[in-house]
Amino acid sequence: MEKLADNKIDKENLIISSMRGIHMVPMDVIGGFEVRPGIYEMNGATAIPCGVNFTVYSNGATSCELLLFKKMEEEPFAVLKFPDNYRIGKVYSMIVFGIHIEDFEYAYRIDGPYEPRKGLLFNKNNYLLDIYAKAVTGQRIWGVKNDDKICYKARVVKDDFDWGKSRNPLIPMEDLIIYEMHVRGFSKHESSGVKHPGTFEGLREKIPYLKELGVNAVELMPIFEFDEMMDYREKDGKPLLNYWGYNTVSFFAPNTSYTASEEYNHEGTELKKLIKELNDNGIECFLDVVFNHTAEGNEMGHSFSFKGFDNNIYYMLTPDGYYYNFSGCGNTLNCNNPIVQQMIIECLRYWTTAYHIDGFRFDLATILGRNEDGSPMSNPPLLKSLAFDPILGNVKLIAEAWDAGGLYQVGNFPAWYRWSEWNGKYRDDMRNFLKGDYGLGGVAAKRITGSKDIYNPEYRGNNASVNFITCHDGFTLWDIYSYNSKHNEANGWNNTDGSDDNRSWNCGIEGETDDKEVLNLRNRMVKNAAAVLMMSRGTPMFLAGDEFCNTQFGNNNAYCQDNEISWLDWDRLQKYKDVFEFFKYMIQFRKKHEIIRKFSGSCSLGFPEMQVIEPNENCKVLRVVYAGRNRENTGDDIICLAVNVFWEEQEFTLPSMRSGLNWYVMADTGMRYIENTIPEPGKEPLLLDERIRMIARSVCVFKVK
Repeated sequence: MEKLADNKIDKENLIISSMRGIHMVPMDVIGGFEVRPGIYEMNGATAIPCGVNFTVYSNGATSCELLLFKKMEEEPFAVLKFPDNYRIGKVYSMIVFGIHIEDFEYAYRIDGPYEPRKGLLFNKNNYLLDIYAKAVTGQRIWGVKNDDKICYKARVVKDDFDWGKSRNPLIPMEDLIIYEMHVRGFSKHESSGVKHPGTFEGLREKIPYLKELGVNAVELMPIFEFDEMMDYREKDGKPLLNYWGYNTVSFFAPNTSYTASEEYNHEGTELKKLIKELNDNGIECFLDVVFNHTAEGNEMGHSFSFKGFDNNIYYMLTPDGYYYNFSGCGNTLNCNNPIVQQMIIECLRYWTTAYHIDGFRFDLATILGRNEDGSPMSNPPLLKSLAFDPILGNVKLIAEAWDAGGLYQVGNFPAWYRWSEWNGKYRDDMRNFLKGDYGLGGVAAKRITGSKDIYNPEYRGNNASVNFITCHDGFTLWDIYSYNSKHNEANGWNNTDGSDDNRSWNCGIEGETDDKEVLNLRNRMVKNAAAVLMMSRGTPMFLAGDEFCNTQFGNNNAYCQDNEISWLDWDRLQKYKDVFEFFKYMIQFRKKHEIIRKFSGSCSLGFPEMQVIEPNENCKVLRVVYAGRNRENTGDDIICLAVNVFWEEQEFTLPSMRSGLNWYVMADTGMRYIENTIPEPGKEPLLLDERIRMIARSVCVFKVK
């Protein structure tokens, strides 16, 4: 028996002790090991005091074998076939006595009918990765190409991490500022200055930076175990990998190549340290989860796990056994099959309890609402179950409300007042508006004030919209104003991949330039976008590196680029220090003024909660006034956002104030009123005249004092 950590509750023992009528003594000998029927409710492989409990499900199997391997060996040293009486219903379970988790890795072999046109792909010769595996072997070293035979094995993980008194911050949705990042790319560049670049530990080293910036939630692009080498190829002698990780191998296992050190049988420890320190510093941790497809691909893909256990259950199949491809990645998980539902719910519960995850962003989430034949469901059982699950009761649920099959549900995603959405219409409309497309004032006003035309508060509440202008998918914020067209030649598809709908403007010159006038304009356009995003009602999110003008050199689909195209260049933090300071200032301004984020009580001067001045399509200066009580509820708080996206200076008049109250300039990207766009503390310029002149393509923020 392994020694348990002091003051820790052995959860497995609790489960075991609650099982009536089980006496933990061997009943049989198989393959030289003492065994007995296991604990059928405990999916996966779990260390218990007397050995290890193995439980696995297959609906169509005729037999099941457990394979035990020495560490990193290709052939098993033991094969334990489950006796028929160790199967209850469709579940095989067996306790193997006297084995220690450090001494072995494991996989399964499943036998059954092979009838592809019926969706049955059983093959007794395949080594299958446990669907509930908590750690996957052979993935530790990033960028090492496996041989042609894809064979994943699993390890048993001992969960003895001490969280101490650490608690989830539980920040309200409207108070969040979400920062989307790629774990490897965030600190891999030599300019990052961390000791452990490209790892969870490297990210942990950057927590002081995150605190200075002011974000209070990080959204990690996929960290479930994926094989970056699965679709390896080269372009001009440079390797192209599955860098982003939207190709899951195992949903319950963390990506071991993101760790700074080996964690055999304690996989996840470094990630837990990261999450604990984030939470202890008031920063929530979200995961970008990919339940719409797996790395097994289509008919030409590999069969290393789900296909071998129950292909026709885990995937959406056509009547003749082919794969529906609503994900654009070869296959589509059959999310509303009860078995797959159970797996997804258990997975999210596991990450919530074992890793203290604060929220989940669901990639191509409309797939989670499709029926087993691919048709959209009006009341999807999986989405509803997640919305009302008690263990998930405090985590944020954020949907990417579209998929590669053409189902677009922004504003119509089944929500039960629990689901928020990436507001794709905010991204599209604000990109068009901010680059100067004419006639969009009214639409932009709706997006800035909460998109109530899309998210009716009566049915969706007030926290449905996650506002963003950039994310991993598409141009960076700097590139939006540096390129008219995508430049994805390095991806090896003759620039045919990636979206052509970028809604960008290069400010007069395509790509890199030394033209100071163009560079100054790009700098101002980035600040304009940051100001509007932080002044919009809804939860703001932006892409890591936007705050210091990071570039991907015009690549809007850098999914395969494990190099300087995708890695953040931290030297730009000094080069564009003014942009970083502006982001930091606007984040703090948003935090300080509750009226931007939500209704905070009626204003005594009679101003409505939100007012759009001249809310017509052709207005050249969009003005939004927020009014209410300040945080301490000791007085009025009145703020005006003014946006001039026109190519000429514009004049307008601010609302008149009663005697003793005046308008002050809090931010000015055009630098007419403030030399460096943001004022020194306590030195905000007083406006002696309510008539304002704004330079072309600029944003101002005003406050009444």
